[in-house]
Amino acid sequence: MNKVQYKFSGKTTTYYFDADLSYLEKLVDKDHTVLITDGHVFAAHQKKFGGWNTIVIDAGEQFKVQATVDLIIEQLITFGADRKTWLIGVGGGVVTDLVGYVAAIYMRGVSSGFVPTSILAMVDASIGGKNGIDVGLYKNLVGTIRQPEFLLYDYSLLKSLPKEEWVNGFAEVVKHAAIKDAALFREVEKNKLTYYQKDKAALARLIRRNVAIKSAVVEKDEFERGDRRLLNFGHTLGHAVENLYGLPHGHAVAIGMVAACLISEEFTDFEHTERVIGVLKKYGLPTLAAFDPKEVMNVLRMDKKRVKDSINYILLNKIGQGVIKVIPIAQLEKLLQSIITAR
Repeated sequence: MNKVQYKFSGKTTTYYFDADLSYLEKLVDKDHTVLITDGHVFAAHQKKFGGWNTIVIDAGEQFKVQATVDLIIEQLITFGADRKTWLIGVGGGVVTDLVGYVAAIYMRGVSSGFVPTSILAMVDASIGGKNGIDVGLYKNLVGTIRQPEFLLYDYSLLKSLPKEEWVNGFAEVVKHAAIKDAALFREVEKNKLTYYQKDKAALARLIRRNVAIKSAVVEKDEFERGDRRLLNFGHTLGHAVENLYGLPHGHAVAIGMVAACLISEEFTDFEHTERVIGVLKKYGLPTLAAFDPKEVMNVLRMDKKRVKDSINYILLNKIGQGVIKVIPIAQLEKLLQSIITAR
């Protein structure tokens, strides 16, 4: 097991790599801890939850809402959870988002930790302290930025992950490479999904590399006033089409990245859209979707990245170098319309 720490404004978060879920017993008091997971993870790893106070929620983005938060809080009250109780989210991005949010508001804040169980959660969703819930079509409209005490990486939990969830997670790997690490982009461009599924050491290195990229960005800009915005590459359009059309997160982000590359051609003379499309296709991700620009813009007008009549949009100067551009909403709508028409 390897241990790494990152210092954020409020606390230092410890990352335990190549660990086992059983190591939790060394980190927290079992009698004063509640594990929160979803039905899929619990069914696949039920024995690992033996002896723990556990809350099982319904699986899926549609349950990342206030009603689920209320259900969790009601069960915490039943357990007699107090200010010294730990909440541990064991699951994918939906679980870690929800648990981080509940931990921030239950009794005005209790300690939390995460055991991410999907590629997406391991490389992105569980890192950085963003917690929250969706409100209707608006993703993560309500939430907090509050860091967990620790993240524990048990790669054996990925054994039960269906292929589509591996594919989903690799959208965030491609995103990190595109905005921050040209060498990583070349690596994923050279390899394919089965390589990482079969080679545990290669997968562990890939996860560590992605964790380092995101954690270093958040460490320098925890509250998204500068470079942390780059992590939204593909997410502006992606979040809108995700909830409008019920797409998996990674699929929506992949579509959003291609759109951002095409918009980059207009603003930064970006020349490598086809390389990005090629990598996404190689990992089984979609690169195009028929969407209604007006519907999308209605959602984007409530996007957290909007400032008055413009949106901070993340584009690429080149592979490995993301950039923030302020685009007027009216101009963005025309650009999206032209992308749909052209493709």
